[in-house]
Amino acid sequence: MNSKSPSRRHLLVALLAAAAAPALRAGTAPALMLANRYRPGVPLADYWVSEKMDGVRGYWDGRQLWTRGGEKVNPPAWFTKGWPTVPLDGELWAGRGQFQKAVSTVRQQVPDEQAWRVMRFMVFDLPAQAGTFTARLAILNGLMSTVDSPYARAVPQSRVASPEALTKLLRATVHGGGEGLMLHLGASLYKAERSDDLLKLKPYDDADARVVAWVDGQGKYAGQMGALLVEGTDGKRFRVGSGFTDEQRRKPPAVGSWISYRYRGLHDSGIPRFATFLRERPDL
Repeated sequence: MNSKSPSRRHLLVALLAAAAAPALRAGTAPALMLANRYRPGVPLADYWVSEKMDGVRGYWDGRQLWTRGGEKVNPPAWFTKGWPTVPLDGELWAGRGQFQKAVSTVRQQVPDEQAWRVMRFMVFDLPAQAGTFTARLAILNGLMSTVDSPYARAVPQSRVASPEALTKLLRATVHGGGEGLMLHLGASLYKAERSDDLLKLKPYDDADARVVAWVDGQGKYAGQMGALLVEGTDGKRFRVGSGFTDEQRRKPPAVGSWISYRYRGLHDSGIPRFATFLRERPDL
């Protein structure tokens, strides 16, 4: 464990005292901050920027890990040993390009210890801590520096001076196998809502939707799923008919489950243009 002077440690304890929160109950989704899509013209000087971790959103209530949907996560006891007893918001991450591996590991009721050895809880916020994100970030970095665990880390945050620098960083991140970037407004309080206080930037547009029904295929897809009828988070319904493997058409995502899809802008009606299946989202 990193050494800290008594005054520094006492300061952290005092700052985090107000961040105590009751343990979450099974089936109760944690109140988390959600992101909008980045748009040109955002005042970049006001934001912190970090890599968007392609994993499973996780919430540590100080005693137990939960998914974004309120499902209990069951890692080995050693995985969370020594973690702070205050709420942490982060991503359960298996590394770049390893989303499915992260999902598979997190969903297991009986933990696969070998699989959990490569997992990390990448922490990016303190949900119950008062103050702006900039203030919370300083507290978070100080707190995580005292944690004697290789499995929980603070997500590195930095400033970006211009749109050109942001584009360069995005390209470098994606070239290295990353998914994209997150922008967090320095002046924002932690609010459990979707807003421009938190923005995501990827090289393509994507979103999540709930499967409402299967649409029967025709021609070479006769007897299989031809498309999914889905409902977006805004309540609009549309079809997603491309991007599936033959196996996924034979065994499509279940009605009621969630998927992610790519698209190229919106029609005037608000329906996504050229919606293409990306993957199932059992973590939602």
